[in-house]
Amino acid sequence: MQMLTTMITPYTADGKVDLDTAERYVDWYYQNGLDGIFAVCQSSEIFYLSLEERVELNRRVYARAKALNPDFLVVSSGHVANTIEEQARELNAIYASGTDALILITNRLDPNNEGDDVFIANAERLLSLLPPDAKLGFYECPYPYKRLVTPKILDWCLSTGRFYYMKDTCCDADLIAERVAQLKGSHFKLLNANCQTLLQTMRDGADGYCGIMANYHPALYAWLGKHYAEEQADAVAGVLGTFGFTEAGLPYPLSAKYHMTLCGMPTLVTSRKNKPEDWTPYAAHCVEQMKAATDKLETLLHE
Repeated sequence: MQMLTTMITPYTADGKVDLDTAERYVDWYYQNGLDGIFAVCQSSEIFYLSLEERVELNRRVYARAKALNPDFLVVSSGHVANTIEEQARELNAIYASGTDALILITNRLDPNNEGDDVFIANAERLLSLLPPDAKLGFYECPYPYKRLVTPKILDWCLSTGRFYYMKDTCCDADLIAERVAQLKGSHFKLLNANCQTLLQTMRDGADGYCGIMANYHPALYAWLGKHYAEEQADAVAGVLGTFGFTEAGLPYPLSAKYHMTLCGMPTLVTSRKNKPEDWTPYAAHCVEQMKAATDKLETLLHE
């Protein structure tokens, strides 16, 4: 199993990207047993970062990860433009800054949801503008709308031989099982972003996790990736799935940034996505309770 986190972006008091703190996050993810990072993604607030900021953030994350361990995986997105040519410019800049795979946001390839033929035509055009040796992946990003891949698109991916990862956000264990069966025997790995269906999908053959909640309790996701076949995993997955509802119930990524401070990495609870008033004492208390509970669970698992 490969258990990945989505990367959040810290800021300095004057609103710049805090690259030094971002490097400390990389250390923490690694020390807590994760297999890798999805850098420059929606959690990173890519729609609110300049291309220069996206590239430099990716450069620092990739360099730090590889200094820790060459096998510590970093996959990266970062394309937000509407035209294929501008997307290619963004992705080529990200690729030049270092990554193990370029992750393509599915709704960028079919912005008006016109169908699979349009999607594949745009994807072929984009691939022709990227380095031919670049490993690729897909991310079913929910913003500005969630464009799910179809069996036809997956068949096209397999025919290219260039796709290695997908961050699956369908939140449907039965559909994921169908996708797993379609991808069987290939090097294309399906990583589930939904913690409520995660355990079942790993048992059905999915390749792991790539999601928001590994920003809060990465050690538990690392444990689950190793022990998913055991009976005890059901209880752990139940806890993770229940806390996973905070994705919608609390202002993310502010909640994750506050959690980083609780973990010893002082982080300003600011975001270009959220308004300052979104962060409340209630939200802080919820994060504190979640951390106390999952810290205790980690201790119990290692006794």
